[in-house]
Amino acid sequence: MNSSLMNIEQHWLTDVIRIPSPNFDGRPDQQDISLIVIHCISLPPGHFGNHYIDQLFCNQLAPDDHPYFKGIYQLKVSAHVLVKRDGTCVQYVPFDKRAWHAGQSNYCGRGRCNDFSIGIELEGTELIVYTDRQYEQLASVIGLLLKAYPELSRSRIAGHSDIAPGRKTDPGASFDWKKLGDLLED
Repeated sequence: MNSSLMNIEQHWLTDVIRIPSPNFDGRPDQQDISLIVIHCISLPPGHFGNHYIDQLFCNQLAPDDHPYFKGIYQLKVSAHVLVKRDGTCVQYVPFDKRAWHAGQSNYCGRGRCNDFSIGIELEGTELIVYTDRQYEQLASVIGLLLKAYPELSRSRIAGHSDIAPGRKTDPGASFDWKKLGDLLED
C-alpha cells in the first residue's frame, strides 16, 4: 500500500483527481466527523470506466445517454470520494462538508448519517468482486482519514446497507470486509 504521495490538506486529498460537486452543504457540527460509509456505484449499472458517475455527482448526467438515466438524472447526490476499478481516486466534496450520500439512515441510534459521516464510493456492484487496487487505495484513504479526524476509528466504518437496512444493499456480498481490515494499518 503506497499512500506516501497522498495526504489530506485543507480537507482535500492530495495527488488525486478533484471534481468539485455542487451537491454538499455545511455539517451541523463541523468537528463531528465520526463515521465512514462505504458504498458502491456503477453507471449504467454494471458498466465501468466512464464519466457518468462524475456527471451524476455534478448534476450533468444526460437523461438520453442511457434509458436508466431517465430515472436518476435529476437526483442531487454526491460522495466525498470515488475509488475506481483501477484504484484511481476522485474527490468531489471536502471532508469537512456534508456530502449527500447516505439518504435516510441511522447509525447506533443516530439518524441523518450525512451530518457526521464521510462517504466513499467504490466503482462496482454488489455482485462483482472489487479489485485489489480498490482495496489498497480504499485502505490508504481510510488510513489518512483515521489520522486526520480523531473521532473516526476502525470500528466506525460501515456499509451503506448497515445504515440503511432494507433500503440499500451496497457495498454488497462482493465486498470483503476482512480484506479491508487486513490492509488497514494500526
